[in-house]
Amino acid sequence: MRDKTFRPDRVKDYFLAEWKVLLFVTASGLIYNIGLLAGPWFEGKMTGELVDILTGSGTMKRMAVLALCYVVTVLIVQGSRYFKRFYVRRFANNVSRRMKQILYAKLVTRSRESLTAEGAGSVMTKAISDVDDCVEGMRKFTTELFDTGVALLAYGCMLLCYDWRLALICMVFPPISYAAAEKLKRVVQKTGERGKEQAAALNAATLDRARNALTYRVFGREEDRRLAYEQNLDSYESAAIRANVWNTAMTPIYRSIALLGVPFLVWFGQKNVTGTGWSSWDIAAFTTFLACFTKLAKKASSAAKLFNAVHKAQVSWRRVKPILAGQEEELPESVTPEAPATLNVENLCFAYPGAEELLHDVSFSAKPGQIIGVTGPVACGKSTLGKAFLCELPYSGSITFAGQEDRELTKEQRSAVFGYLGHDPELLSASVKENICMGDTKDPMPYLRAVRLDREVAEMELGLDTLVGPEGHRLSGGQAQRLALARTLYHKRPVLILDDPFSALDRPTEKQIFASLREIAGDSIVLLISHRLYLFPEFDQVLWMEAGRVTAGTHEELLQKLPEYAALMAEQEGGKVHA
Repeated sequence: MRDKTFRPDRVKDYFLAEWKVLLFVTASGLIYNIGLLAGPWFEGKMTGELVDILTGSGTMKRMAVLALCYVVTVLIVQGSRYFKRFYVRRFANNVSRRMKQILYAKLVTRSRESLTAEGAGSVMTKAISDVDDCVEGMRKFTTELFDTGVALLAYGCMLLCYDWRLALICMVFPPISYAAAEKLKRVVQKTGERGKEQAAALNAATLDRARNALTYRVFGREEDRRLAYEQNLDSYESAAIRANVWNTAMTPIYRSIALLGVPFLVWFGQKNVTGTGWSSWDIAAFTTFLACFTKLAKKASSAAKLFNAVHKAQVSWRRVKPILAGQEEELPESVTPEAPATLNVENLCFAYPGAEELLHDVSFSAKPGQIIGVTGPVACGKSTLGKAFLCELPYSGSITFAGQEDRELTKEQRSAVFGYLGHDPELLSASVKENICMGDTKDPMPYLRAVRLDREVAEMELGLDTLVGPEGHRLSGGQAQRLALARTLYHKRPVLILDDPFSALDRPTEKQIFASLREIAGDSIVLLISHRLYLFPEFDQVLWMEAGRVTAGTHEELLQKLPEYAALMAEQEGGKVHA
């Protein structure tokens, strides 16, 4: 079970969800960063001992002991660093997995219209690149909280202990590098956002070239598309370079600003060594102070660089946050079909956003076991009627199944009632078996036989395990259509909406498949949308659609009262119509 208090659109919730991992990060990070103070101290002590050896007051034994202790300390500190980085990476991987799972769950439940309007390239960029940038920003923040924050505090305390006046003078400059990074915040964010936009445009152009390559080649437009793609590529390269320059090239400047305290350190430090300064130092103390300050300056420049990474992550977070908003949904592992029941449609009206109404006061009813044919002139709203049952966009009027209003059902409940096969079959880039079973274990062969595809699959190189390719491009149009129909029958629902399922088939095959359909879907309501009418005399009911309005009746009734239906039937049957 997922934590109901977890909100995927709040960054802090991802940190709270990984508190156990962050506990290890905290422990190892404190050991590592506090242990870093031992480096400058040992370096100063060994420098002092070396001076003593040269003047005859030191011994090699004390130097060896210092060196051995230094090596052991380094091993402990670096071991802590290894564990800290390991658990920071584990934290980042966990957050990335969680965020991508949530994003996937949100995207797959959005309507096709909203995804199409947003653009495939933009969706891909958000699902992959933006999430990675968000997680990278969180990872760097977690890392630098210890590697920079704790280390800066430790180095600062050490410098103040040696000479607080000189320490304050030298530490004036690191905050200036922070201020410079903050001033560049808008530039970094703006260039990063522009880079994301160009990445989305390039992704869209890449998909377009791959998906429509044959069309461009047949119509002689390959060169035009190549030039357009080159323009997209140039724009992306320019935006990416500009973003990278602002994101990385400023680090040397930050470091130079932070190191401006070195001249003051040398000037006042040598006075401390000669006994004329604020403190009394030996050469070991001077070396320790210098090493400690240079490490502090380096950490300060890393903090300024961290600001850039966080600003970049903020750009990506603003892009994905609207998708992540809301309670995380737990997708069901499987859907159990509802029991057969009556379907009632009353005064159904439907329109796409910003467009005129396509369906006007559509009304009909159907009982289990009935096959209802839906037909009419081109662009009369047949496919729109089929999609209305899926509730991807709001409708007015009423669609009820077993007395329950369609719009009031949950997505899982709706999936348990309505099965849908669109006009263009959607196939996975997977095997024949996987395209039918979709993870279930029931034998797919009866359904392949029902759609007369069993022999053709048996002749394929790997049978049921043969890969159909992206969008089923390795199959013919008729094979793809029948495979999608087999999947729909395999996952039979009490209401099956089939949009022109036989358009790529010959008549004998269509008749055989229709007989199997009537047998398999004997207790289901089947809405069969088609412009081919020779099977309509066998249907229990026919819906004639014209200008978004429906006339319902049997085949014989429509022949008598609708001249348009009779004329279309006569045209397809060579002038012979039997009422």
